[in-house]
Amino acid sequence: MQVISALFVEEFNMRQVDGPSTRLDLTGVMFSLLAPSPPPVTIEPHLVALIHCRPDEAGAGVFEVIVIADSDPNAEAEQIARNVSPFQVEPGKFTYRLVRAEIAFEEHATVYAHCRIDRGPWTTVPLTLLPAA
Repeated sequence: MQVISALFVEEFNMRQVDGPSTRLDLTGVMFSLLAPSPPPVTIEPHLVALIHCRPDEAGAGVFEVIVIADSDPNAEAEQIARNVSPFQVEPGKFTYRLVRAEIAFEEHATVYAHCRIDRGPWTTVPLTLLPAA
């Protein structure tokens, strides 16, 4: 299985269309956001990951997300947030994981959400907290 995409979003919806087929509506995809108040501040963004299972795979896995202040997932950086959840998907199909993490910022900075399945390769998504306008 593999992570096809991972993004921070404001809203995520699914809808059925003819086929049968499913459409994913992602609203407010972001790589940065304004701080709601001066740091220190905690935000709770939604991270959505799209996962594909090949037809020859079993369809069971564990999705892991770690949030650290380093773009290298193997760095010796302190974990800001972590989520691990088992999932199942029908072979040959797609699924999604929606993770809402509490991320504490001591200052305006960039953090990195590193996502993977079953200790596989990492997919990295940056999120920068900007000073309020």
